[in-house]
Amino acid sequence: MKLVTYNVNGIKARLPRLIEYLTEAQPDIVCLQEIKCSDDTFPAADIEAAGYGVVWHGQKGFNGVAVLARGRTPVERQRGLDGEAEDEHSRYLECDVDGLVVASIYLPNGNPQPGPKFDYKLRWMERLARRAQALLADEVPTVLMGDYNVIPNDDDTFSVAAMADDALMQPESRAAYRRLLAQGWTDALRTRRPGGGVWTFWDYQAGAWQRDAGFRIDHLLLSPQAADRLVDAGVDKDYRGREKASDHAPTWVRLT
Repeated sequence: MKLVTYNVNGIKARLPRLIEYLTEAQPDIVCLQEIKCSDDTFPAADIEAAGYGVVWHGQKGFNGVAVLARGRTPVERQRGLDGEAEDEHSRYLECDVDGLVVASIYLPNGNPQPGPKFDYKLRWMERLARRAQALLADEVPTVLMGDYNVIPNDDDTFSVAAMADDALMQPESRAAYRRLLAQGWTDALRTRRPGGGVWTFWDYQAGAWQRDAGFRIDHLLLSPQAADRLVDAGVDKDYRGREKASDHAPTWVRLT
């Protein structure tokens, strides 16, 4: 089965590209981020017409995540993370799909740093880590996938110098990501492409796509039970080059 994480950067603007991807690639499970619409304006009918059941957690104009499953409807387990009752950002949605637990994650960007947005990012990562630890304790196949807004290694970016001051590459962000992995999660794309140089995001500015000036911030983390089923992982890069595409490319893992 093919599991995909895809930051669509506005589902209304990218709906033709999303339906195109679902029709052509026919992934089994898709986690979307940055749907940027309220719950009552989410285009569920269009997605269902393409053959996918869907659960979503929206927010007008910002954030928002969804879980899609081909030929069946995901069963929601949890939306949002515990730890900050005042946090109303729609950034986490966890579902069960035929015994596989998946979570769609849109981690805070954190810029500018230092500052309150960066502090929020780090607190959010701590909250995610607590939930991740609880999921590991259940010992069921689990995949935490999404836009983590973290560049884990120097070879995950086109230019270390260009990103040196960005919240995505700060030592604190990287350390929080490493602590998450140390719980026992497998970074699927890194495992299959250990040499680095694989991008999942290309900015709209400064001809980044044309120059292949990208970086890797979309990750699929596998629990030990899911990692045992790992076949391959990659990026459907060509979809980033299509007309009115998202600035992210669909990033995937294939499990037996």
